[in-house]
Amino acid sequence: PFILRRTKKEVLKDLPDVEEQLIISEMTEEQRKLSESEKSKARNLILSSEYDSKMKFHVLAAILKLRQIANHPILVDKDSNLSSGKFEDITNTIETLLAGENKLLVFSSFVSHLNLIENYVIEKNISYTRLTGEENAKEKKKAEEKFQNDEDCKLMLISIKAGGVGLNLTAANYVLILDPWWNPYPEEQAIGRAHRIGQNKKVTVIRFISKDSIEEKIMKLQEKKIELVDNFMEFEAMPKFDDGTIFELLN
Repeated sequence: PFILRRTKKEVLKDLPDVEEQLIISEMTEEQRKLSESEKSKARNLILSSEYDSKMKFHVLAAILKLRQIANHPILVDKDSNLSSGKFEDITNTIETLLAGENKLLVFSSFVSHLNLIENYVIEKNISYTRLTGEENAKEKKKAEEKFQNDEDCKLMLISIKAGGVGLNLTAANYVLILDPWWNPYPEEQAIGRAHRIGQNKKVTVIRFISKDSIEEKIMKLQEKKIELVDNFMEFEAMPKFDDGTIFELLN
């Protein structure tokens, strides 16, 4: 019935500071239209007289789709030729940081989003490694050691579900979070891969969200700390939102 929680700030007083930045990306016009179209479909479904608990599944699927569109339309349609404002901001930021000889951890909730960034990294001949949960223990250790010890390996792509715990990546001084998760705790765990014992540099966290998208609503939900105890004890695939909260997300 009782939980004693010690924060990193209380226990590790000698760690360097963490600086946080938020980059708000403008969606392209086509990206915005696609997002609004999907949002309207989901709202109409909720407002229909036939809406019931079975149809709620389709609304939740639409919310997932809206999160993907906010990243890049190609995540919902592999044949799409639409561009993404956020993708441009992410790649420009990566190029700028790598030019400054920094080491980067790049986290996303979507492996498909990491794959998109990986294609860009390969095209630019950037040395990298990745961890998405598909690797066995040996491969995971090898990826960790390459990032930590190889000076040429400046970037690591990580699924926030797979890389939130059990990794020591203090070679990184920048953490990029490409899309917000439903609660802040897994993101803090991800940041903790770099900001931990052994880190002697300031760690800068850069979060990306698309303006006027569902991502802004998700960040507001983080601030409200919905289901606070669950946020600190579990990593839920999808919170159990009531209809009122779902409609707020789709407003």
